[in-house]
Amino acid sequence: MSTKLLREWFSKPIRPRVITFGNQKGGSGKTTSAMNVMIGLMSCGYSVGSVDVDGDQATFTHFVENRRRQAESYPFPLDLPEHRLVENSMEATVADAEEDEAGRLAAALEELKHCDYIVIDTPGNDTYLARLGHILADMLLTPINDSFLDLDVLVRLDSDGRRIIGPSSYAVQVLDRWGLRVLITGKAFDWIVIRNRLAHIGNRNSEQMANLLEQLAPRLGFRVAPGFGERVIYRELFPKGLTLLDPQEITIRKSLSTSRAAARDEVWAILNAIGLDETPQARAQWDKKVSFQLSQSRFTVKDEKAGLLSSVFSRPSD
Repeated sequence: MSTKLLREWFSKPIRPRVITFGNQKGGSGKTTSAMNVMIGLMSCGYSVGSVDVDGDQATFTHFVENRRRQAESYPFPLDLPEHRLVENSMEATVADAEEDEAGRLAAALEELKHCDYIVIDTPGNDTYLARLGHILADMLLTPINDSFLDLDVLVRLDSDGRRIIGPSSYAVQVLDRWGLRVLITGKAFDWIVIRNRLAHIGNRNSEQMANLLEQLAPRLGFRVAPGFGERVIYRELFPKGLTLLDPQEITIRKSLSTSRAAARDEVWAILNAIGLDETPQARAQWDKKVSFQLSQSRFTVKDEKAGLLSSVFSRPSD
């Protein structure tokens, strides 16, 4: 059933672009990243479907439910994704359970095939649905906290934290699913590692992390993008189903802090990594929708010869 699902999905001449958030370690900001990227895509004018394959926790689903309730009384219109929760199967045997889950996921994808993007949030453990979510990805985004503890999700290090011993089990699984996708489609997914909870002031740990990721990227085949800082506001907005990209009351808008502005910059930086910086219409819609002209100072460098600004995280050419 899974092979049938994958072949039928990839054989569609026109289909949504799938962005999967995957990581087998909790607390990395995976669902927070998925929520903000989802709303960010809609703020750029795209139609977005969302799929939660974490049937046990269902945090992604709870956010969408909170957002729907908020939309009923909110003074401004809220973008709402077309959401599907794919629950774990209750079938007795592994084979029957996998066939059941593959069928449910296939139905959800079919219902969302008219969307521009589909955002999939996976659980923090290895499940059959998580594996399918990885293979279906056109882009796999793996958030990790900026610490050696979280780096363990990608690689094994020696006791000094300097020498790479080998890839982690999750990295091996990602590469395995990468290979299966190439076997089916002839093309690999784009793997992006997002560095969450970056320190606002440079420190030795952050520099070491940057150096190790730079060494790992060509070996494992991923690229690195900046993620989200440690901000209480993300957790405070969850029960309301809101993000920092949503319209705020006038009183809140006037008191928009540097932290809020930086958080919006962080969302745009991830959208940049996805490739939306190459679409002028998306950026124009973004500026209009969020009613805030974002500063590019944190994510651009000056080319002294050309005298132009170019994005540090511009998407590499195919």
